[in-house]
Amino acid sequence: MDQYIKPFQNITIHDIDQYGGKNASLGEMIHHLKPRGIRVPDGFALNAKAYWHFINQNNFYSELSKIVDQLDTKGFANLQKVGTEARLLLLKGIVPLDLTNEILKAFKELKGKDQLQVAVRSSATAEDLPEASFAGMQESYLNIDTETELLEAILKCYASLFTDRAIKYRVDNGFDHMQVALSIGVQQMIRSDLACSGVTFTIDPESGFEDVVLISGSWGLGENIVKGAVTPDEFYVFKPSLENGNQAIISKNLGSKEKTMVYTEPLADEVLEVETKTININTDTEKQKQYILSDKEVLQLARWSVIIEDHYERPMDLEWAKDGIDEELYILQARPETVHSNKDPYTFKEFKLLEEGEVLVEGKNVGSAIASGKAKVLSSPKEIGKLKQGDVLVTQITNPDWDPVLKKVSAIVTDRGGRTSHAAIVARETGAVAVVGAGNATKAIKDGQIVTVSCAEGNRGLVFEGELNWVSTAIDISNMQLPETGVKFILADPGQAFKLAKLPNNGVGLMRLEFVISNTIKVHPMALVDFKRIQDEEVRTQILHLTEGYENKKEYFIEKLSMSVATIAAAFYPKEVIVRMSDFKTNEYANLIGGKYFEPHEENPMIGWRGASRYYHPAYKEGFRLECEAMRHVRDEMGLDNVKLMIPFCRTPEEGRKVLDLMEEYGLVQGKNGLEIYMMIEIPSNVVQAEQFAEIFDGFSIGSNDLTQLTLGVDRDSEILNDLFDAKNTSVKSMIRDTIMVAKHAGIKVGLCGQAPSDDPQFAKFLVQQGIDSVSFNPDALWRGIENINEAEADLHRKVELSSID
Repeated sequence: MDQYIKPFQNITIHDIDQYGGKNASLGEMIHHLKPRGIRVPDGFALNAKAYWHFINQNNFYSELSKIVDQLDTKGFANLQKVGTEARLLLLKGIVPLDLTNEILKAFKELKGKDQLQVAVRSSATAEDLPEASFAGMQESYLNIDTETELLEAILKCYASLFTDRAIKYRVDNGFDHMQVALSIGVQQMIRSDLACSGVTFTIDPESGFEDVVLISGSWGLGENIVKGAVTPDEFYVFKPSLENGNQAIISKNLGSKEKTMVYTEPLADEVLEVETKTININTDTEKQKQYILSDKEVLQLARWSVIIEDHYERPMDLEWAKDGIDEELYILQARPETVHSNKDPYTFKEFKLLEEGEVLVEGKNVGSAIASGKAKVLSSPKEIGKLKQGDVLVTQITNPDWDPVLKKVSAIVTDRGGRTSHAAIVARETGAVAVVGAGNATKAIKDGQIVTVSCAEGNRGLVFEGELNWVSTAIDISNMQLPETGVKFILADPGQAFKLAKLPNNGVGLMRLEFVISNTIKVHPMALVDFKRIQDEEVRTQILHLTEGYENKKEYFIEKLSMSVATIAAAFYPKEVIVRMSDFKTNEYANLIGGKYFEPHEENPMIGWRGASRYYHPAYKEGFRLECEAMRHVRDEMGLDNVKLMIPFCRTPEEGRKVLDLMEEYGLVQGKNGLEIYMMIEIPSNVVQAEQFAEIFDGFSIGSNDLTQLTLGVDRDSEILNDLFDAKNTSVKSMIRDTIMVAKHAGIKVGLCGQAPSDDPQFAKFLVQQGIDSVSFNPDALWRGIENINEAEADLHRKVELSSID
């Protein structure tokens, strides 16, 4: 039996002390999960004993100890010198003959008749452990073909145990340099250079939300994803829908995928060094516009990811690749996800900007924090000496060579990269704020410029000029008790959903579609229905650009809207999410791309053509069909039947019946598959005829702002009349009281959406006394709202107890 080598199929996770986390996990998957249909490339691994055999045979131990003992462990001033000396020492070594024989024997058996290429990957015995996992500490070498190349790659893997970043990582995590060994995996090379590859998290890496799988990827070899050299495609898959056999992809984002890493073809009689076996080429423009995976492939990867997560009984971070020859998917690596797994689930920090500023660049946010500092625009890790504590690092991409100084920075901004790039991973682990994939940050931000980096804007990361004012609130939710009255969110931005769903709540009482339509879709729905009506060439070009890749422009609207709603519905599942159908005013619709061709000019849009009156009108009826089709897709095909719908600004019961009949025609049948349809109470006529409306709809939601405006005849946007706008006015409270009473009598649910219950404890007390079923708050008002309602309920219970004593 070989002393230093085992095939992966004979290695399990229990061998981690000899084979490190990476190789032990590969063996575990081949041993236990390959029989369940998960494809993992075959190979073999050198154990830790092989490393020590190499060290001892070359008499390196004493000299290596002396080198690392020189390290300045406080300021790391001589880190580069120590690392260089250690690596040069190991590269002088010779792989012992008996170990060489075992390696070449295993290599020959693995290659067999196929003459396949291999990847040579390091697996430190202190790497990829559940309590300490910095991926990429040591080197990997790809497309290794010959015995000479293999032995060279193994020697260089051993030397990479002492990269600068690996040395500092061990100091930071308390590992003794001379007690850590290196296992080396030799794995069948998957030809993803001819297809695509990427990374998967079985948990949302930003919020820690556990019911989704995030898959990201790009064309070519996977090094570009990890290094953040490209902005990848991203797919979110909802686990419960996946398990139930529904259409489970709740979000798709097309990345620019600027580069494709492929193998370098040697010239005649040329022998390539192992480091020069790959090259980055510009991705073809057409391929940049294509998703790297079909929906079927995304779902297959997601199913495998869930199986792997279940097997390891913890969230996982996976690497995958598609072979361009056999067109099959493979899992290349599996390690425990460490950032959110180790976080305190009962602490929550909320950040909020208090002022606006000029936006310099926009990208993808990592986390939800805000930071300010002096921007340092750097081109490579060689310039890291310019970084000072609290600076904002601005660069094209980061790689593990940046790690020794990234704890210094308050924020990281990169031109390229996605949420699973190196910059994003390091930012999460060090607690830095990061905006990745910002495109032109290194050009738009000047070196030395003071900037504010905000990741508190939903799913966007923004960099503002100057030092803006902002606040952070630390909230302990461990002892926060929800009241008997339902406490729900008012939400518009799907980017906040996973984070907010972790907080105490009873669901979403109002999801506004307007944010999604204006920020994600951007085009007037009728401009997609009747595109030929658009005469302006610039507007036509804008619409053609946005809808590129869709055979039918209407499908663009349906997919974007359905996925945005599905993201929020999935975040709160199975709690109810009440989605209000669109309620733009005509002037707001006109501001959408192509909107001016379909909207009349109104002197008073606030009480004009809005809400229910639009839905059945010939001029918008087909636009409403798109909204309905999106909602039907979310409920019936994605399986998110916790979505309920709500009709705004419905002036008469007759109008309500018209809308319900039209919705049924469009596939949304009230009562089918548990579909409930609510209406907004925001017009005095809604209160006057509440009994008739209660016969038509399944519930009421009181919109206190519009109801106050129309009851008092006060423009809610008027600064002059601001003092008169008061939801606590006797007339408004009378309207609310009457609505609740009718709803209770009719046996339907009634809630309220508005700011007043969080601002005023007395107003919260009034609602509780009337028996309101739920109150919905904006996220920043949730805490005060919960406190006020709890206080109101306690007061009510005291009064009941006193009255029973009397």
